[in-house]
Amino acid sequence: MSTPRVPPGRAGRLRLRRRLAAAERGADLLERKLRALLGEQRARHCAAEDSTRVWSDAAADADRWLVRALAASGQGGLRRCVPAGVAGVAITEKDSMGVRYPSQASCELPEAGYAAESAALICAQAAYARAARAAVQAAVDQAAVRVVDAAVTATRRQVRILRRHWIPELHAVLARLEFALEQSDFEDGVRRRHRYAPGPTALVGGDARRDASITGTEKGGG
Repeated sequence: MSTPRVPPGRAGRLRLRRRLAAAERGADLLERKLRALLGEQRARHCAAEDSTRVWSDAAADADRWLVRALAASGQGGLRRCVPAGVAGVAITEKDSMGVRYPSQASCELPEAGYAAESAALICAQAAYARAARAAVQAAVDQAAVRVVDAAVTATRRQVRILRRHWIPELHAVLARLEFALEQSDFEDGVRRRHRYAPGPTALVGGDARRDASITGTEKGGG
């Protein structure tokens, strides 16, 4: 990280103090954001684990019904029940501390081309519909995990840069500048004292006048 550039003198010290205060406020805000995101991260991971488990169970159930449907209706019956359209998915997003991620999803499945020829095929259709909706929600939750994880990583990196590098660097630069200002003030004070202090000639002249005054007084008294 580069050293901050500041003008010399008291103007530079004032600017440094303002930058330091702004950096500390920014670090405080980022730490609050990080705490909130960490809570959201835990919630998103739990939701993704739950929805993935539901999807896995639904897919396994659908596969079991598929085997039964094939045994009851054959490949021809299965092909006749394939929907002609495509599924539609709508995703709802959520915002947490300025981070937007997918939260919920709704899945609209097309109708089957023909009526199912057996009870096993009807159950298989329903099982695959549940599996499809569960897969969509699992995908949404996993996408939310990726977004929130990335936001946590970026925010933690920003806090680390401020706390470990930028703020200490500003403190160091400010300390050096204040030391230079104190040294300059001290040197100016020394120069002023030397400028206005009486010199040796003035001291000698004053002593001579004082001695002459004393001598004259003694003579007048005598």
